[in-house]
This record gives sequence, C-alpha cells and structure tokens, in this order.
Amino acid sequence: MDYLLTEEQEMIRELASKITENKIMPVREELDRTGEFPGGIVKDIAAADLFRVAIPEEYGGIGGGCLELCLIVEELSRGCAGVAVSFAASALGAFPINRFGSEEQKKKYLPLLASGEKLAAFGLTEPNAGSDAGAIETTAKPEGDEYVLNGTKVFITNGGEADIYVIIAMTNKEKGARGASALIVEKGTPGFSFGKKEDKMGIRCSATRELVFDNCRIPKGNLIGREGTGFIITMSNFNHSRSGIGAQALGTAQGALDEAVKYSGERVQFGKTIATFQAIQHKLADMAIQVEAARALIYSTARMIDSGKQKNFSKESAISKVFPSDVAMAVTVEAIQVLGGYGYMKDYPVEKYMRDAKIMQIYEGTNEIQRNIIGLELIKESKRKKK
Repeated sequence: MDYLLTEEQEMIRELASKITENKIMPVREELDRTGEFPGGIVKDIAAADLFRVAIPEEYGGIGGGCLELCLIVEELSRGCAGVAVSFAASALGAFPINRFGSEEQKKKYLPLLASGEKLAAFGLTEPNAGSDAGAIETTAKPEGDEYVLNGTKVFITNGGEADIYVIIAMTNKEKGARGASALIVEKGTPGFSFGKKEDKMGIRCSATRELVFDNCRIPKGNLIGREGTGFIITMSNFNHSRSGIGAQALGTAQGALDEAVKYSGERVQFGKTIATFQAIQHKLADMAIQVEAARALIYSTARMIDSGKQKNFSKESAISKVFPSDVAMAVTVEAIQVLGGYGYMKDYPVEKYMRDAKIMQIYEGTNEIQRNIIGLELIKESKRKKK
C-alpha cells in the first residue's frame, strides 16, 4: 500500500532498511544468544544520521517528527527489536529536553544526541512504581544550588550504556504527583551507579538495567522545566512515544510474516509446498490483514501528532500502542504455527520474534492501563457532546 511518504521519508526508511538487512540480520541470532549490547550497530545508525531525525535543525538534527521515527523503528524492528529499542530509548530520553528543556540544556545535550555520540535514557519505573507511576519514591532534595538524589530505578532501557539520563524524582513528596520533577543526570556523576543488568526473555541485546542514586548531587540547572511538572513531562513523553512502541510491534510482526511466507513457499509436504494449502493461505492472509491495519493506524496517528492540530491525543496514542502490540503477539504465534516444529527451534527467527513481541504489551504502560486511558477518554468525550 502506498502511504504517500515524502521523498525524504522514503530515504529515511531505506537507510534504516539497509542497516537492518546488512548489519542487523547477520548477527541478530548471536546478539540474542549473548545479550551483548549492539554498540557497533548503534554506531552504524549514527553514521547514517538516523539519530538526527527527531532533533531540531538548530541543534544538529534534521527536524523530523513522530512519523519519521516510526519509520526507522519499524524497519529496525523487522530485523531485531532489541536493536530498535536501543535506538528508540535514546529518543525517549531526548524528548523531554527537546520539548521542555531550557535553551542552555538544549544547546548542551541535543547536538550530542543528534550525532549519536551519546545515548539518552528515561528513568521513571521503580521497584514499587510500575503502572502506578505516582508511587515513585526516588527523591531529589533541594540543598543550596543542588539537588541531592536518592533512590533506585529499575528496568531502564539503555541503562549503563547511555550517558544522559532524564530522571523523574520527588522534589516535594507532600504534593504527591504534583511534587515530581524531571532532572538531567549525567553518567559518571558521583553517587550515580548501575545495579543489576536484567536477563530478559526477549529484546535481549538491549541494555535493561537498574539505576542507583546514593546522595547524588546535581546542579539545579539540570532541572527540566519547573519543579512539580515531572508527571506532565512524563505523560507528554509517553503520548508522543507510544506510536513508536506500535512501530516496534509492527516491524516485529512484519518480520515474522515475511519468514512465514518464505517458509511456506519452501516447505514441501504431501508432494507440494504448504503454501498451496488453503489453511496456510488463510493464516497468512489474516496475518497480513492485521499487519497492514496496524501500519495504517500507526502512520495516521503519527501524522496527527506531527500536525500539532490536536492538543490531547492520549486516546489515539494509547490505541496506536495497544492494537499493534496485540497484533505482534498474535502474528508471531501464528508464524510459529506455520513453521511447525521448526518454528519452535532457534534455527529460525520466528521464536525470537515472539519472545521480543511480548514486552510490547507491557512496557511504556501495559495494555491494560492503555485500555483504561482509552475508556476514560471515551467517557469524557461523551460528556462533552452532551453539554
């Protein structure tokens, strides 16, 4: 289907596709087995200027938007979602600085992130604060010209590999959610260390690590925006990024579909390829229908976000995360079924696609939480129409 991409968008997608074909696919099995961070591939992505895509031109970027990021993430995920999320997580960390940071912060950090010289990460989740983001316990106590940061973050993508971290911490616990703030913490700051590196079921080559803050002192100039706006920044961040999770799911599903179609044309049973069996054709058709529907949803949502015409798009953002991630789980399971016993073996990549897909229903807000958001927004819309 022709989605009427611009010449620049087609070029961006093609660059990401070439990296997937030439750099990711030949090593993805090894990366999955070892769990090694794909530092070399990240450098290839940087050399292709793909980290510049969502950074404004005045800070060394290309000035693209959500759709351009989705195109890159989709293509990278077609090869390996672990590589894709390492790229996407840096954009997640850059976004609060880009959208809410001071001019001094933008000039200091965004050019480094645009070049890919440094990676970013976003730190919200804690041992007791997952879906309940308001339960965070990490504190940033003001002392003179500094904040003293104490607490632990868990499941942080790019943890240990990133150099620039945007951390959500409580600057005034008495105010509850309104007492949370966003602060920039650089790797190497005294009192900032890394704990457990997670051994994951999927996206194994991405670094998922614990961040530990023990009387970590950072300048007050590292506060993003104003004190108490941490959750506003967080929600805005996720509303802009959830289409990216959908794009990860889309690329994963597309990769699994490609493998299933290829295998069905090669596997011979009862004297003919299994692609000639109507049961297999129907499976492939249903998979393709879901993948294309997810693509149309993600692209249209990304375009809407980039247009700037709609201020509140939390419902649409949630939908563009829920549907594609559910599709990815369903399509990867069916791909294994098409391959039969071989699909269950690590000799073929479809079992990896399935393991990778599962996290997309969980992180950046579980699909259950997203359905809560969608339902509440529908009720609000209904009440507004009655007035």
